[in-house]
Amino acid sequence: MKINGLQNIQKVLGAYNKNVSKVNKSTGFTQEEDKIDISDKAREYQVATGAYKKLPDIRKDKVDDIKRKIESGNYRPSMEEVVDKMMGKK
Repeated sequence: MKINGLQNIQKVLGAYNKNVSKVNKSTGFTQEEDKIDISDKAREYQVATGAYKKLPDIRKDKVDDIKRKIESGNYRPSMEEVVDKMMGKK
């Protein structure tokens, strides 16, 4: 589109200014603050997870007991126990 003459440019600018003034006149807008709600189940899960993370990886008392039994020669697991542990049973 070709605009010739100053008069046409003034018309375009006038139309533009009308649209801009409409946009600038906005009513008061208030934005609500974000909030988060955590369910009771989620809170319980967080507590349980936190307690689980505090547990040691190895139960030292049980390991020490088995070590004493091995050193004294009294550690004799049954073959069924060994197989069950290997197969992930119990």
